[in-house]
Amino acid sequence: MPVRIETIGGEAQPLCILDDFAPDPDALRGFAATAAFEPALHHYPGIRAALPAGYFDTALPAITETAAHAFGRTGPVTIIDASFSIVTTPPETLSIAQRLPHVDAFTPDRIAFIHYLSPEGGDGTAFFRHRSTGFETVTEERRALYFRQLDTELRHRGPPPAAYVAGDTALFAQAHVAAARYNRALLYRSSNLHSGAISPEAALSPDPRQGRLTITAFLSIG
Repeated sequence: MPVRIETIGGEAQPLCILDDFAPDPDALRGFAATAAFEPALHHYPGIRAALPAGYFDTALPAITETAAHAFGRTGPVTIIDASFSIVTTPPETLSIAQRLPHVDAFTPDRIAFIHYLSPEGGDGTAFFRHRSTGFETVTEERRALYFRQLDTELRHRGPPPAAYVAGDTALFAQAHVAAARYNRALLYRSSNLHSGAISPEAALSPDPRQGRLTITAFLSIG
């Protein structure tokens, strides 16, 4: 599969782009069309469903090789969580956390994975720099300072608008956007500040055949 490695923003963190990722993406869409989706946990603004057995049998070798080259992580890959995911939450009902860029973990072993499965491409993934601290990643060492500063800003400025974060905002500058493409996968550090690049015109359909269908996973790589 074609693989390229870009860098994100001023911190130049790796972003791995793996095109033509799955051998049969149409079969994955067919499985998702009959899957039992449920409301997601952990602030994800939508719904999730279980993956077919064997999905990572073909995916893991490519992930392992790419992660070793891009992140210097050569140990075993542990799948912490993985599922089909569809963004469905209307902007007016987003929580404050869902209106902001976020990180998924703080330690260097943690890698995020997203596999886009909408044939028309759809909305990709955006990465951000926190203006007042300059942080593009939030590590264990930066964690306390970042959240203390962000809490102060939200208390003084008020919550962000009821919308998906898009482009530059008062608190965050957009550092990079990874475009979605059918059967494209991304790997990046879970400590990168990021958000789905959900456009204001997004349909937010819960139907896997029409919505922003992805596979998302959180990995630990030794």
